[in-house]
Amino acid sequence: MTLLADAPPPDNRIVPIARQERPGVGLVNALSVDVEDYFQVEAFKSVVDRTSWDHHPARVAENTARLLDLFASADARATFFVLGWVAERFPAIVQRIKAHGHEIASHGYAHELAHAQTRNEFRADVRRARSMLEDLSGDRVRGFRAPTFSIGGANWWAYEILAEEGYEYSSSVYPISHDLYGMPGAPRGPFRPMDGHAFLEIPVATVRLFNKNRPCGGGGWFRLLPYEVSRWCIRRVNRIDGMPCVFYCHPWEIDVEQPRLSQASLKSRFRHYVNIGAMERRIARLLRDFAWGRIDEIYLGSCATRTRERNN
Repeated sequence: MTLLADAPPPDNRIVPIARQERPGVGLVNALSVDVEDYFQVEAFKSVVDRTSWDHHPARVAENTARLLDLFASADARATFFVLGWVAERFPAIVQRIKAHGHEIASHGYAHELAHAQTRNEFRADVRRARSMLEDLSGDRVRGFRAPTFSIGGANWWAYEILAEEGYEYSSSVYPISHDLYGMPGAPRGPFRPMDGHAFLEIPVATVRLFNKNRPCGGGGWFRLLPYEVSRWCIRRVNRIDGMPCVFYCHPWEIDVEQPRLSQASLKSRFRHYVNIGAMERRIARLLRDFAWGRIDEIYLGSCATRTRERNN
């Protein structure tokens, strides 16, 4: 494993993080959205069978459109990790994301945990999702995020498969301790998981406090804690560590009218529903307080107009 900071870039597409600035603005942080619906989250897996997904009222298209409008009002660009299942049923989502100038990346097809799949199952899933997203957008899909940040030491082989399938980076590691995910021993900044290969892992942002990584890259913690805590942490990462923050959210997090799954455990319901009524306002503040861009442009160089290049 080669840390990005310790090795020269393999070509001119990757530039040192310290140069990722806008004049008069400073570091540009990476904004990302995991495009999935409320009933597809891992926390509800025990009460929502995958075969029943088509029977739940879908709200992802409307909520994604609201996020797109919110980002447009702040002139912010983002990376959208789109679930293949969603793209297949709502192709207009992909086309609208592209029309707004955002990066389209892959969240896999069926929201399967990467570490619960065999190598062949994982390959088939990421290949199917990438092909579908490229067909719908006409652009090359370079990025991948594993559902529930499910790439770790036990399935490091996933990086080899992603590279072989044409992906150039992953954002599938959250370097924190968590009961559902997390790899606290992983680097907090971008690193190359395969020696001699340009493929990048770009972790979700954490702040180092009291000798422990603390989450500051979105998710339930962003909704639970006061906004000022998240703002302080992101500023600290930018100013003290000199790194951009990778932040993520979901369309369902701004949807107070989504159907409530009362059969889920109290813990799962708390995690999913806590402060969703405040989430849209908090994202709006986040967009005002920091500069935001696409993951591919921040870490791989500008490629907004790159046309799809298939590997034959």
